[in-house]
Amino acid sequence: MDLGKFPPQLLETLLENITTDDPRVLTGPRIGEDSSVIEMGEHCLVATSDPITLATEDIGWYAVHVNANDIACSGGTPKWFLPTLLVPESYSEESASAIFHQIHEACSDIGVTIIGGHSEVSSGIKTPIVAATMLGEVQKKDIIRTGGAIAGDSIVLTKGIAIEGTTALANDYETNLKDLGASEEIITRAKALLKDIGISVLRDAQVACSESKVNSMHDPTEGGLATALHELASASGLGIAVEEGSIPVLPECKSVSDLLGLDPLGLLASGALLITLHSSEVPKLLRALQSEGITGWEIGQVLDQEEGSIMIGNKGEVDLPVFSRDELARYISSLQR
Repeated sequence: MDLGKFPPQLLETLLENITTDDPRVLTGPRIGEDSSVIEMGEHCLVATSDPITLATEDIGWYAVHVNANDIACSGGTPKWFLPTLLVPESYSEESASAIFHQIHEACSDIGVTIIGGHSEVSSGIKTPIVAATMLGEVQKKDIIRTGGAIAGDSIVLTKGIAIEGTTALANDYETNLKDLGASEEIITRAKALLKDIGISVLRDAQVACSESKVNSMHDPTEGGLATALHELASASGLGIAVEEGSIPVLPECKSVSDLLGLDPLGLLASGALLITLHSSEVPKLLRALQSEGITGWEIGQVLDQEEGSIMIGNKGEVDLPVFSRDELARYISSLQR
């Protein structure tokens, strides 16, 4: 199989064989749903698990925030973290310690406690991998699901795309970019996106849930914004229409993607949050986000299922692009041929 997460068709087939008989499981395994929710009395436990495999720089930082984002998109508060760190035999103790420091610092920043995990030197890998589980809490009445969108909802996107993918490319493939003519300024700005804008959507989600009646949330990750939109539509059993010109593609992302021949719509996009809600709620949401220094754009609308998933742009109305794997994974594979 190609590098990257399993193709949607394969994943759907695998998930069809999983049955959830425990009535306390309020949100179980399903395409588009990145967290599970388990009823535990007055509060519900939220659980998610995600690895970092396509980036090498700052992977400890990525691991914490990518998992916390999944908890936040359920309406929950991230609380506890269990990282598993695998490093190759060539790795030094100093480098391993640096990753642990990143994890600890990122957890401290968002009030998450490290409660366990695992670490080991593994054969057969060339770069470090952080796989992790994060747990959080949410009240039952506050649960948000990717599959909660309603036909007619407006779609709002925060910050822009693609923060994670652009930063990973600038950090890990700086030489390649310079060989293609990238300026020092663009590379520096692209690297800085990780901290200047950040990949956390925790505050975005908190503002959205406190200031608006949110129907669904989803954070674009591997496969980019287009994949996240398809996942939202699939989980909700609906269609999607987005305006290409309304999608905020960050200038650093456009520069890096153009040089490498990548499509920003399919590039790792952690740091942006998709929110669907009634159109009347949009102005209030955008004002609330702006008051917190978070930019937001209305990029489209949720449709009835039979209308499909479409993008409207300079070429008129076309099918929303489908990416069988993330554009970063595709680029990495091209270098290995």
